[in-house]
Amino acid sequence: MSSEEPSQNPPADENDEKKPSKKELAKAERLRKRQEAAAASAAAAISAVKVEGDDPLAANYGDIPLKDLQSKEISGKKWTEVKNLTHELKDITVLIRGHAQAIRAVGKKMAFVVVRERGFTVQCVLTVAQDVVSPQMVKFANSLSRESIVDIEGVVSVPSQSITGATQQVEIQVRKLYCVNKAIPTLPINIEDAARSEIEIERALQAGEQLVRVNQDTRLNNRVLDMRTHAVQSTFRIQSQVENLFRQFLVSEGFVGIHTPKLIAGSSEGGSAVFRLDYKGTPACLAQSPQLHKQMAICGDFGRVFEVGPVFRAEDSFTHRHLCEFVGLDVEMEIKEHYSEVMDIVDRLFVQMFDTLHEKYADDLEAINRQYPFEKLKYLRKTLRLTFEEGVQMLKVRRKSKCCDTSVKKCPTSFSLEKYI
Repeated sequence: MSSEEPSQNPPADENDEKKPSKKELAKAERLRKRQEAAAASAAAAISAVKVEGDDPLAANYGDIPLKDLQSKEISGKKWTEVKNLTHELKDITVLIRGHAQAIRAVGKKMAFVVVRERGFTVQCVLTVAQDVVSPQMVKFANSLSRESIVDIEGVVSVPSQSITGATQQVEIQVRKLYCVNKAIPTLPINIEDAARSEIEIERALQAGEQLVRVNQDTRLNNRVLDMRTHAVQSTFRIQSQVENLFRQFLVSEGFVGIHTPKLIAGSSEGGSAVFRLDYKGTPACLAQSPQLHKQMAICGDFGRVFEVGPVFRAEDSFTHRHLCEFVGLDVEMEIKEHYSEVMDIVDRLFVQMFDTLHEKYADDLEAINRQYPFEKLKYLRKTLRLTFEEGVQMLKVRRKSKCCDTSVKKCPTSFSLEKYI
């Protein structure tokens, strides 16, 4: 008799697994055919360059061999970031690296390549000229697939008219062009489509034009491409600067940065909204808050502490999206006499953060605003403070007036606010 007991849960039939629908299969097949056609077209373009015979300028363009990218030596090359390409660099030879965002042929003797680096773009021009740019070099540029990584060396020029297709108002007259890494011919999403705002799409629809809308699931499935848009790049930069400003201000106020455990034995704030797990046979959970450890630091005579770190909450939302993890900016400090000491710190902290973001990172805010419009933040130099009694009185006035819009001048609540502002 076998000692093994029969399984209570027989293995699921492989046929029970969810199969792709006919629509999904057809979509995948269309994508595969487009990629094959694009690959064939690119191969034909490259072959056309080769069959024309030897090019005396062949050393000035082409694919960089892998062995030349393996850190064998330090060349001493000086690279220029695309964002730094300005009128001051006119007639100066520069070397840049970035993604080929767009390639446009103008006949057989001219081509434009828009190169993007970290959200900034510049227009690069290839024009056939003796001993400078060959027709084969122009063909090579046209054979590049979009989003390929390229190195371009050329002379900065200032066009007589403004450039609408790039962020930098200068051009690079290309002298050398190398492909560092070639992208697949057909990408799942185009950067131009991913960078388009809903307002642009709606305006196009009203004008009878159909523009591609990149949905959230497509963005998440192709996050690497979506992160290349200017708005997403700027969002990450703003997030980084908020953390830096938070840290710098608190350090200047005598706070000490700490790092508290995120894997703990019990819930840090009580309740059931906690992610529980098994830690080597012992129950554990992810920290909901660094509150306990911050208080331990204060009792340990640190006086003032702060932390920038992840916070985990197993709270269900009324939507299909749940705030299960976020980055918390936590502060703890001892109070000498009155809780207004904490309010003073928080007041100065936020005003300084808002001031710096508007003064130094206006371009990033504008890039976000173009794709995801928002109202400009308005704030007081000295934050409004109300006592509990004043707040209760304002609620009573509001309830009696049955007016919910404080922007209406006749609203008694609006007059109440104006008295304090």
